[in-house]
Amino acid sequence: MKDFDEWNKVKKEVDKRTNTINVKNREIYWASIGENIGSEQNGKGQSFSRPILIVQKLNKELFLGVPLSTKTKDGSFFYNFNLNNIQSNALLVQVKVYDVKRLDSKVSVISKVEEIT
Repeated sequence: MKDFDEWNKVKKEVDKRTNTINVKNREIYWASIGENIGSEQNGKGQSFSRPILIVQKLNKELFLGVPLSTKTKDGSFFYNFNLNNIQSNALLVQVKVYDVKRLDSKVSVISKVEEIT
């Protein structure tokens, strides 16, 4: 069962953050993306986090990001790639704009050209 009440508490704390992370395209961060509606991708754990790929920095506070998963899926809305010897999947169907306040810690950077698996 989804815990929207707990996410609301976490979201209030995330909103208070004063992150000044200078994100760059292709970086991957753990990000508090929350407890979401229906089939939207959710975060996990106490901070409702999951890895997010920075697709495009929009300004110093916003970026276009794609949540990542280790569950591979096929189709034009999913991009399978290898990240640090772990099969990963960019959930292109879930692309959206995020605030840098959601970012926790940097995970990695993907190369400019990734081989589609």
